[in-house]
Amino acid sequence: MSSLTPFHLAIPVQDLELCRNFYGKVLGCREGRSDTHWVDFDFFGHQLVIHQKPAAEEKHKKSSNPVDGHDVPVPHFGVVLEWEKWHGLKDSLRHKGIEFIIEPYIRFEGKPGEQATMFFLDPEGNALEFKSFKDPTKLFAT
Repeated sequence: MSSLTPFHLAIPVQDLELCRNFYGKVLGCREGRSDTHWVDFDFFGHQLVIHQKPAAEEKHKKSSNPVDGHDVPVPHFGVVLEWEKWHGLKDSLRHKGIEFIIEPYIRFEGKPGEQATMFFLDPEGNALEFKSFKDPTKLFAT
């Protein structure tokens, strides 16, 4: 597997300070540049920016797709972590009382692409997935 460059993702939030606390304190992401309406974070080696937006008149309808017996929220974002880091984050999130929308578990157990995964929401309802492959070479296994 070759070395990847970081991705950049910007997401809208209404409550900038609540989300700043979530990404900074709950997930432990280092804060970078910021202004009155946006904050950059080091999101596990990638650049995540939260941009304050006005309250929407109507929330988008939530949707999901079935994957391995679970309703996976769409859209969602996250990162693939090393096995031990994933387990450490899972334990930290449980200790902090994060409510999972899909509890941490091993997906596709015993099959190509076996992975640890968990889903939860940020304070604005953005779905996040963190996953890990015990064998990182199987990331794109079919």
